[in-house]
Amino acid sequence: MARAADMAYETIQNAIVTGEYAPGSWLREEDLAERAGVSRTPVREALRQLNIEGFVEIVPNRGALVLGWTAQDLDDIHDLRALLEGYAVRRAAEDPGTDLAALGELCDEMERLLEEHGDARFPRIGELSSEFHTAIYQSSGNRQLIAVMPSLIQIPLAREGYHQRTREAIVRSLAQHREILDALSAHDADWAESAMRAHIRAGRTSLRRQGRWAEEGTGQEQPAADASIEAGEV
Repeated sequence: MARAADMAYETIQNAIVTGEYAPGSWLREEDLAERAGVSRTPVREALRQLNIEGFVEIVPNRGALVLGWTAQDLDDIHDLRALLEGYAVRRAAEDPGTDLAALGELCDEMERLLEEHGDARFPRIGELSSEFHTAIYQSSGNRQLIAVMPSLIQIPLAREGYHQRTREAIVRSLAQHREILDALSAHDADWAESAMRAHIRAGRTSLRRQGRWAEEGTGQEQPAADASIEAGEV
């Protein structure tokens, strides 16, 4: 995306992830453009990308609807992540070229932020956690896996967790990252896969305790149509 569209994308995505735009909210281009400080054209491009990634649904003659997540979504996504990331970390453990130092630096920084800043930096810790997982699947050397994984890791259900988790859950998650790194350092593929799968399952349990997904749709009344979207411009 072009720079203006990137700005719009980041502004809208962050508002969705932090809960400012709650599931069931309808987004208007004019309001989004004013907030992001861009014209409506890059907002349309950003909304298309957010639609692809599962943040919003473009509803013909209505606009952009912020999506909620069901318990089934939660299970399906984490089942896929456990399978694919378990495979990815196994491949990474078998590869002597895996950049263990970079993974260690990510672990160090997450732990430092938690120790020095606490819950004020939970969102940044979440970003670094995504980088940790990304670095591992990119080390797998499997091009198809590398193409598929962003759609699972970057979805709001995965990203928003660190905005809402307790300190206890964050501490546990960071300890699990360390165990994964220890397994990679030992080049123990079985241990690495087991640790990763346990880590993903623990993340699912943490999200379940938050209970921040809908069992049945959004249940929101639809507003009047956004004329630009009705005209097929998004």
